[in-house]
Amino acid sequence: MSTASTEFEPTDLVDYAVNQGNGVNGLMKLGLKTIPERYILPPEERLDQNHIVQEESIPIIDVSNWDDPKVAARICEAAAKWGFFQIINHGIPLDILENLKAAMHKFFDLPNEERRKYLKENSPSPTVHLNTSVNPLVDKVLLWKDYLKHLFVPDDQTSQLWPSVYKLICNVCFFEVYMSYLFHEEL
Repeated sequence: MSTASTEFEPTDLVDYAVNQGNGVNGLMKLGLKTIPERYILPPEERLDQNHIVQEESIPIIDVSNWDDPKVAARICEAAAKWGFFQIINHGIPLDILENLKAAMHKFFDLPNEERRKYLKENSPSPTVHLNTSVNPLVDKVLLWKDYLKHLFVPDDQTSQLWPSVYKLICNVCFFEVYMSYLFHEEL
């Protein structure tokens, strides 16, 4: 398959995006004109626009008092009904969140060859894995996403194997957040 091609056969797409580790990021760099069929939900599986409730919004949960049983109940309710939620008053300073976001942008801006080093089967670290979709070798429809799964284990020596573009930032940020939650302190 030529990298100048913007049309894929399903097997070529899985090979390029999944097996070769280029992911959605790699597909985007090819300058695709259309979304490959493998990423498009069949009409019968798409959200029915008639069932959207306009007056509701994504749950926003104040976690300033983690010990309040109502916080846990709201999280469970939001997860069950929506599948996601936003938390506020978590105590993590905005600069830490912005630094983490900047580190992720730096990682995903790396050349495909460099990012591929962190595919689950290649990763030098058991705590960092680059993935595309959820289960791309099994799913009939792929999700249009790439993500870096990052497990943090305090005092874990594998942090030395993290991608260099965000190693220092993540190490400091994760440690600060971990310590604040461990000791229930405000950052």
